[in-house]
Amino acid sequence: MSRSPGTPRLLRRLNDRSALELLLYQGPLTRAELGEQTGLSKVTAGQLLARLEDRGLVEVVGERAGGRGPHAALYAVVPSSAYVAGLEVLPDSLTVGVADITGKIVVEVTVNPRGTKDPVKAVHSAVQRACASANISQSQLRSFVIGTRGVVDPRSGDVRFSHDLPDWHVGVLASLRNTLGASVTIENDVNLVALAEHRYGAAAGHEDFAVIWAGIGQGLGVMLGGRLHRGLTGGAGEIGWLPVPGEPLPTDVRHPQSGSFQRLVGHEALEGLAKHHNVSGLSVADQVRNGGDRYLDEVAARLAVGCAAIAVVLDPGLIVLSGDIGRAGGARLAAKVEQAVARVCPSPSRVVTTGVAGNPVLRGALVAALEQAREQVFSDTV
Repeated sequence: MSRSPGTPRLLRRLNDRSALELLLYQGPLTRAELGEQTGLSKVTAGQLLARLEDRGLVEVVGERAGGRGPHAALYAVVPSSAYVAGLEVLPDSLTVGVADITGKIVVEVTVNPRGTKDPVKAVHSAVQRACASANISQSQLRSFVIGTRGVVDPRSGDVRFSHDLPDWHVGVLASLRNTLGASVTIENDVNLVALAEHRYGAAAGHEDFAVIWAGIGQGLGVMLGGRLHRGLTGGAGEIGWLPVPGEPLPTDVRHPQSGSFQRLVGHEALEGLAKHHNVSGLSVADQVRNGGDRYLDEVAARLAVGCAAIAVVLDPGLIVLSGDIGRAGGARLAAKVEQAVARVCPSPSRVVTTGVAGNPVLRGALVAALEQAREQVFSDTV
């Protein structure tokens, strides 16, 4: 099989991409430092930087003192060369975060969408408000990633089913792209939490892990070999439906609170458990945060049922507890869950609490949006 030789244009593009990524993750850098790390000569590195500077992608941000000669200019990526938007959509709130190309969040806006049943109008209005707050135009946004509850079809990108967001249905994605542009993506919210944990949180440096979202609803995000596992129809991770010994099986899957694991660890179940241990009267998160060892042991034993199922099927090595229950229980709950899993599972995983600060769905949406935007911007330099 014959191969086409690399063209100078292609090689320049590859070198530009490599240089921009180095400047993002290790910068600012001098011309000599960039040449050393990319393997380019000083002359070629200088030409590359001049080209990227002409395109408005890099700029001089300072100097580095050297020997007896003049100080060397320090180059960095221009933050305003592109922006992205990440969104979290809930039944009673819509949060938009805008970040520049370096990943710095420049604004975060939350609005109440209950005034409209049109998801496209609600999203567009929230994005416009965020852009106004960030003092940028909508045309500067290169990518939009929206996190929602429910099942997202990985083939079409449409929301296939969402009990909490009935107006988000097949056809909404096409309408959003007509309004905001072709770079709109919808993703399951817990999958985005997994991306955030991988980039910023407890799963940084791990290519195989799972995130359990423990809260009002139960969800699972799985990353294998550094890639999200969504399943054929997008249904991977619907752990609330996991069959559990002693809990009734659902008779109608149209009722999401009827899943066996949901019945075991959902808010209603934990509130009943708290009454039994005389720690009721608080929110479920506060009960978990302030409950005694006997109460927390029972919460951990229930969560361990789901963790053990994940461990014996996927053997991810690491399970991250997130959601309001996982966050509230912290390291204390995670340690108890790990011990409970080890008692019933031949291939136990390490269990840790979330390491993502702020809104994990929004952070994950911005991670995904930045990956898309950088692919566009950094691949179009020549």
